[in-house]
Amino acid sequence: MRDILITIIILGSLPFILKTPAIGGLMWIWVSVMNPHTQGWGFATHLPFAFIIAITTMLSLLFTRTPKSLPLTPISVLLLLFTAWMNVTAPFALLPSTSWEQWNKVMKIMLMSFVVMMVIRTRRDIVRMVWVLVGSIGYYGVKGGIFTIRSGGTERVWGPEETFIGDNNSLALALIITIPLMYYLQQNTDRRWVRLGLAGAMLLSALAALGSYSRGGLLAIAAMGLFMWLKSGRKLMLGALLCAIAPLLLTFMPERWSERMDTINTYQDDVSALGRLNAWRMAYNLARDRFLGGGFDVSDASIFARYAPNPMDVHAAHSIYFQALGEHGFVGLIIYLALGVATWHTAAVIIRRTRGHADLRWAHGLATMSQASVIGFAVGGAFLSLLYFDMPYYLMAALIATRIVVEQQLQAAPPGLRPHARARGIHAAKAAKPDVAELP
Repeated sequence: MRDILITIIILGSLPFILKTPAIGGLMWIWVSVMNPHTQGWGFATHLPFAFIIAITTMLSLLFTRTPKSLPLTPISVLLLLFTAWMNVTAPFALLPSTSWEQWNKVMKIMLMSFVVMMVIRTRRDIVRMVWVLVGSIGYYGVKGGIFTIRSGGTERVWGPEETFIGDNNSLALALIITIPLMYYLQQNTDRRWVRLGLAGAMLLSALAALGSYSRGGLLAIAAMGLFMWLKSGRKLMLGALLCAIAPLLLTFMPERWSERMDTINTYQDDVSALGRLNAWRMAYNLARDRFLGGGFDVSDASIFARYAPNPMDVHAAHSIYFQALGEHGFVGLIIYLALGVATWHTAAVIIRRTRGHADLRWAHGLATMSQASVIGFAVGGAFLSLLYFDMPYYLMAALIATRIVVEQQLQAAPPGLRPHARARGIHAAKAAKPDVAELP
């Protein structure tokens, strides 16, 4: 039944995609992030849904009259540069066969990321995208949270197999990125049942992240929570709420969960932590020796034998930063870090430009919560090999489109309503209705 339902939804969307490319971008995000076909048990698990949607979306772009240009912003230019650099390093990979296999996957992700940037252009599309991201990851958050409650926290929460979020640590990070987006949607709806549903989804997703037993996830959710508190206009109220909920969640988890989290302080005695440090040192040594890095997928015994302090302890990079360093050298790492800075700066510009504009509260709130998601990914990603995880790239696309919409709306505003002076902006902020996208 699940296979039939998923197939009907995806194939039934094709006529709408041919008419409106933005729908194709949203369907692609749903399939690539949630991987709904993995929730089936039969024929749907083997059908090339992603390929079908990608081809249909590009055909729609070709034949419709919608704008087809890629917005050239700091984010998109740096992502183009990062993609080009990966194509420079790939031919010189230490492991050509496995590297080209990974190259094929990554280039598909990058291609469709650019397509999404081209088709998502309106406020309506942006909000729909956020809903798709929240629904895609939130499904596993609600499911995992319920599983954690039923098991008393004694069993780990895992994501769908053979996907970016199949690993317990990866799922935890995806949930942490999504929680701020859930909060954004909750604060921008007047429907009580939607607000309650999203509040429940946030609580269950946080519980699922804890139930994953991910130590990096714990650090990421702490960093994200601290950022959201700092951005809050009501720090006392939010602080009291966090102080009330956090102990309840932590107390619910069993003793063996606490014992695993305690290893954060004793990493020198933990085999997994030492393996990551060994992989990081290997990536650094490799980048020093080879300007172009080792190419895609350098987690191989032969490479560790040459560059790792402990050649017998072969691990994946377990860090987006050291993954970029080991696979694409110092140049690749610098471009990737610059991409993160550009993403943060774009959100900051949106926040600054929309402050005091009641009609742009939606953009102000989205940019603020996107920064919270970026904080979570930056911290949690330091311990996971998720350099090519597509969700952050779609979040970049949302920020690009949001900034363009904001600039267009501000340009169209009467001159007397434009924020020419700081004093005028402050006066407008005081006079405006309290922003529902602000934190409580």
